[in-house]
Amino acid sequence: MTTARRDTYTPETLLSVAVQVFIERGYDGTSMEHLSKAAGISKSSIYHHVAGKEELLRRAVSRALDELFGILDEEHARVGSAAGRLEYVVRRMVEVLMAELPYVTLLLRVRGNTDTERWALERRREFDHRVAALLKDAAAKGDVRADVEVRLATRLVFGMINSIVEWYRPDAADGRAGAGEREGEREVVDAVARLVFGGLRKG
Repeated sequence: MTTARRDTYTPETLLSVAVQVFIERGYDGTSMEHLSKAAGISKSSIYHHVAGKEELLRRAVSRALDELFGILDEEHARVGSAAGRLEYVVRRMVEVLMAELPYVTLLLRVRGNTDTERWALERRREFDHRVAALLKDAAAKGDVRADVEVRLATRLVFGMINSIVEWYRPDAADGRAGAGEREGEREVVDAVARLVFGGLRKG
């Protein structure tokens, strides 16, 4: 792993480096020594800003969770038909996942071994339940098919979206960069929406 330069060190770059190390080594397999070497700073410098690696984990997963929950407060997630709101939320989930890829990847890999991980898992479940409630509302109103059990449909939708972390690489999207990269992101969002709602909407 490439280490951060000392002269470019900031709390934000420390967090970014920590997330990459957590993903590569696993949170339990990461020590403060690993973080120190990857960031290119001393352990005492890290402790100057955070109490330890669990605080870094909490900051990282909080960033992902705040972005996801923020979707639910956006106007198009609150106003309109249940099906329209659901599609908006699904599209925005994909956008947030791609924009905050390392942070969402880490969130999806927490296992509940620490207080912070258990808190993150509980918050994830809360988010899942709120999206499931949208799907249930859309089914009750006849906007989407009701012959697929809501909990199963929700798991399948989340499974499709969450799988993006395993293959999406923004610096290599279709070999393009800049505006082309953004075009590639829109293609992913549109493809997920077509696959999800092509199956969910009533024929």
